[in-house]
Amino acid sequence: MRFIASWNLGLAVLGGLGVAAYLAGIHLDLSWLRLSSKAVPVLCLAVWLWPPRERYARWIAAGLALSLVGDMVLEVDGQLFLHALGAFLLAHVAYAAAYLSVSRTPRWGLGALFLLFGAGTWLFLRPYLGEMALPVGIYIAVICTMMWRAAALVGADGLARREQWAALMGALCFGLSDTLLAIRLFVSPVAGMGYAIMLLYWAGQLGIARSALSTRSRTQGVSQTQPLASAASAGP
Repeated sequence: MRFIASWNLGLAVLGGLGVAAYLAGIHLDLSWLRLSSKAVPVLCLAVWLWPPRERYARWIAAGLALSLVGDMVLEVDGQLFLHALGAFLLAHVAYAAAYLSVSRTPRWGLGALFLLFGAGTWLFLRPYLGEMALPVGIYIAVICTMMWRAAALVGADGLARREQWAALMGALCFGLSDTLLAIRLFVSPVAGMGYAIMLLYWAGQLGIARSALSTRSRTQGVSQTQPLASAASAGP
């Protein structure tokens, strides 16, 4: 137990150092520092969840891995934006699949809210997108679906209330981060916006990863008690 606490603390410190290093790279305009540190926070979250034994945790882990791909592709070469967009799109598909594995209750009212948000965002961005209108529109549809399914988790069975809210807050932070990123890329760059984009992105990934932690812990608890149960049933 003490080892697990120390391990988690070490991951938290390493992830925090990655965040600080990347933000310093933005401030100092050091591409090598950004490249070497950008993946660290999400990589720490993926290790934190390892091993993901239940279906929900496996989908979340897949989303984190795909996000890592998107992070690195985007940082290595901005010309590969579409490739990075595709990796993040698949990450949102994985997250939505995780949420659907817990609850498939439609919650159409919530769906309508996210539909309006997505449509409004796309209409706002449309004059600035040019040839990117279609891929960005598809991406908006997918991330809004992911946020809808995260919202639909709240109050459902199969996931603790704290994890439900972690998933929702993580999804909303991710969505807000991507909205700000789209404004910076396609509409008008605003000084200092990069800091907010990345902090919201990491907060979103943290919330999403946190929502899968209880499923991993529960599975580990079961696996640890099975040998004891087997020994007890065997008798003297």
